[in-house]
Order: sequence, then C-alpha cells, then structure tokens
Amino acid sequence: MSTLILIPARMASTRLPGKPLADIAGAPMIVHVARRATESGLGRVVVATDTQSVAEAVRAHGFEAVMTRMDHQSGSDRIHEALVALDPERKVETIVNVQGDLPTIDPGIIVASLRPFDDGAVDIATLGVEIVRDEEKTNPNVVKIVGSPLSGTRLRALYFTRATAPWGEGPLYHHVGLYAYRRAALERFVALKPSPLERRERLEQLRALEAGMRIDAEIVQSLPLGVDTPEDLERARTILATRAILAN
Repeated sequence: MSTLILIPARMASTRLPGKPLADIAGAPMIVHVARRATESGLGRVVVATDTQSVAEAVRAHGFEAVMTRMDHQSGSDRIHEALVALDPERKVETIVNVQGDLPTIDPGIIVASLRPFDDGAVDIATLGVEIVRDEEKTNPNVVKIVGSPLSGTRLRALYFTRATAPWGEGPLYHHVGLYAYRRAALERFVALKPSPLERRERLEQLRALEAGMRIDAEIVQSLPLGVDTPEDLERARTILATRAILAN
C-alpha cells in the first residue's frame, strides 16, 4: 500500500500555548514527531499546519510541511485537506494520522497501526495499550476501548468511552489516539456530521462507529507520552535528553 503519514499541528493549545514549537533537546516538538514518523519507514511524512511559523520550523529541519485552513474542527479534517493538496492524482491508499504532541513515540507502534488492515473489512485502524495503573481505570482523560478480541493482540472496537468499561473481570485498554485510514474511509468520515455519542463523550471516533464503519485496534506494549501540560513537556525533555546521552 502507498502510505502517507500526516502530522496535524496547530498553535491553539490552551494548556500549553505554542506547543508545536516548544523546545525539546534543541529542536521544536513537532520536529521530534516528524523524526519518529520518518524512522517508521512507512513512507512520506508531512506536517499539516495552519501556522506559518510551524511550517518554517519544520522545513528548516529538513522535513516537509503543508499549509491548511485555520477553521478545522478536528485533526481528521486537517489531514484530509492536506491529503487532497498533496495527492491530487489519488495514488495514496493509506493515511496515518500521527498526533503532533507525541515527541517520544516509538516508531514501531506507528508501523503496528497498519496491521489491522490485513483484514480487508477494516476501515480504520488504531492502537491500544493494556491499563496497568488502577487510577487510570477511572480517569475520564484516559479513553478506553471496549472491543471484541480477535486475537491476543487485536480488538474489534465496539465502543470508546471515558468511563470505566467494560465492567467485570478482565483487562481494560487505553486508546492511543493514532489512526490509520483507508483513503475511502477518511473521505467518508470527514463527510459525516458529528454524531450524538461523539458529542456526548467528546470522542470523534464514535462518529465512525455510529455510521457503521469498522475500527480495529492493535494492542501494543508502548504507551506514547502525549504532551499536554508543562509537566508533560519536562518529562519529554528528560526522556529525549536521556536517549541522546545513551546514543552517544
């Protein structure tokens, strides 16, 4: 499959203003994400942004950027605009949406996100990690996947929720917000209106499920650090500084 990795980036973060350009080990955070995506070896990597300074920073470090509109309501809308601009001849078959605030992500789990596409019935693929900390099981900021096991490492997603679910004995899975789309699935998704459960849970992936689209989740062992707060940023700086020391 011809694969395009798109990294949506916008400056309008309320908890961490200017997040994409936050310095980590001498480079903007968005550049670290582009590096990790490139290390996956899946294909072309492009940052999709609505801010000229972000595009300039990305290009200054040797990566590709494309400008998008400022009025997008979601990263999915932004990457669709970028896809249309970058691939008018429709050669790209698969699009991977890597969030722009994952500077320490393991490139291997980006690769893993495509494994559910071994099944031709899957429209959208994503990732999950088993929850091991009890406090995360009840934390509404930790989105859970409720799914039917297909194998030891894969679920067919039935629902996503901020609640503690499913009830009873057994593992709970933390949803990692990285998505791979078949091109037709992305086009269909962005044409849909926000759905009732999406608005209630504030989780846009529910729009796809409510429309009858199939989402499978590959279960991985590595939970990427999402940088949303100054504390998260300091953790990312420590992780990447340590990696740099070990590499040398």
